[in-house]
Amino acid sequence: MNKLRLGTFSNKSGIIIIVTVAVLLQIISTVQTLLVRKGIHEEAVHKAETELRVKNLEIQKVLVAVETAISNTVWAAERNLKQPDSLFAVLRRMVEQNPTIVGAGLMFRADYYQQKGHWFEPYVAERQDGSIEEAQIGSQSHNYLEAEFYLNGIKAGRGVWSEPYYDNAGAKMMLCTYTIPVHDSNGETVALLGADVSLEWLSKAINATRIYPSSFNVLISRTGLVMVCPDKDLILRSTIQEVTAASSDTTTRYINRQQMSGGSGHRDITDNNGDKISVFYAPVDGETGWSMSVVCSHKEIYASTRKTMLYMALLMLAGLALLGYIIFRTARSDRSLQKANAEKQRIGSELRIARDIQQSMLPKLTALDSPLSAQFDIFASLVPAKEVGGDLYDFHLRDEKLYFCIGDVSGKGVPSSLLMAVTRSLFRTVSAREDLPEDIVSAINNSIVEMNEKEMFVTLFVGVLELTTGQLHYCNAGHEEPLLVGKGTGLLPSNNNIPVGLMPDWNYEGQTALIHPGTTIFLYTDGLTEAENKAHVQYGKQRITKTAQQILHSSGSIAPETFIALQTEALHKFVAGAEQSDDLTMLAIRYTPA
Repeated sequence: MNKLRLGTFSNKSGIIIIVTVAVLLQIISTVQTLLVRKGIHEEAVHKAETELRVKNLEIQKVLVAVETAISNTVWAAERNLKQPDSLFAVLRRMVEQNPTIVGAGLMFRADYYQQKGHWFEPYVAERQDGSIEEAQIGSQSHNYLEAEFYLNGIKAGRGVWSEPYYDNAGAKMMLCTYTIPVHDSNGETVALLGADVSLEWLSKAINATRIYPSSFNVLISRTGLVMVCPDKDLILRSTIQEVTAASSDTTTRYINRQQMSGGSGHRDITDNNGDKISVFYAPVDGETGWSMSVVCSHKEIYASTRKTMLYMALLMLAGLALLGYIIFRTARSDRSLQKANAEKQRIGSELRIARDIQQSMLPKLTALDSPLSAQFDIFASLVPAKEVGGDLYDFHLRDEKLYFCIGDVSGKGVPSSLLMAVTRSLFRTVSAREDLPEDIVSAINNSIVEMNEKEMFVTLFVGVLELTTGQLHYCNAGHEEPLLVGKGTGLLPSNNNIPVGLMPDWNYEGQTALIHPGTTIFLYTDGLTEAENKAHVQYGKQRITKTAQQILHSSGSIAPETFIALQTEALHKFVAGAEQSDDLTMLAIRYTPA
């Protein structure tokens, strides 16, 4: 009887152990499956975001080349307005010297040249055989005066990109046109100079690579018109809203709204066949209003999950077999663990020291000991998200001018902090000899490109304020636009310069603005605009502007230190204790001439 009871007990114990181990294995397998899927998902996100960034840069390279070419040609057209027949030579030279441009034309306002008729549009196009064709294509059948790109170009009064369209009169292909106003000697707009860019290169560039065999890329215009997609029958014939109208997943409409408003991110949707699809989307930089998306099937993204899980299960079983040995070795590893903890504490201490060193590199307000200090007030604040950060600012006085900058290095942590230190040192060195902000930015860019093996970049704003006149010379290299707070509030206009560290010998463009007495120049990094509350809602530029308007309404012109303190208080109320995810830097300069 005792042996029977012992055998029953042993059997029950064995079953209990087996069931317990099986449950544990199932829990571990489930957790591993989730971790594997998370890792594959993160890899897919990284691939898609990289694809979007690379294609964005490819598109920007072409668009900036076109914008530069037409900006460098408009003066020649204005100089030859009194000789309309010579304008063909101007257009021909622009087409021949810029292979990206398939055609160029001048669209004059109605009856500008009485001898030329109501419509006058000299046009030069390069044909597929390489020949150059010249023609006057303006007519009643080709009434450019009612075309969208003409009306929008005249209304904008600056360089603008048109919606994609098919040109039957000039280039005879699918085009996008960049137009810029042409002025006569009295400064009146008399014509638009336009450069046509074929969409064929765009389709080839976007679909040249795929992150998965069956994935595809889609490009839409600012109105949602399909410009690039696998189905050629949809190109320039349907909008993205029409293409997705039959989808039963309402998330597609959210994605459409995000793309139309210039948003970025990714969402998972379910097609009408019940298959899961991931859509990654981001806007194309510049003023085109275009948006690109990468569409991938979950079947392909997670195709390797099952095989991976089999390998992980085998490894898990091997791990269980080694568990006893590991326990045996645990005691002997205690000393190593203590050593590792000591090393961790040492690294933490060194990071704190590095943070103190980094903070000490920032300029001190007391360093501006000069009679010119009465001409302005300045204050800055930098709060890194980690022990060390990638944000920077600097300022100094030279030749009755205030030189200042603010920047944000891509990434976080130690690598960003090192590039931050290099950038700040370069600014201090270069601005000691160069006068123009664009020259300072160009020199910094070339220096960083030479040593930028990690392909990091820095968004940078450099300004030079003439304290005797209030003239502000500045160059914005991909940074947030500063806010001017004086009699009113408004963003300081900024050209489309790329961040430093991406391309050597980039032609950075400088700008000039007049700063009135009492005006505060408020600069900040994206740690302010992209700060999120617990609901993951970003702070945004509108809240920054609204806070500035409230400060202006209640207090008028106040000290920069108080201005930054009130902006910081408004930010803290918004995030309501949410964890800081990015470095936060603010710099305020109030112009106070005697």
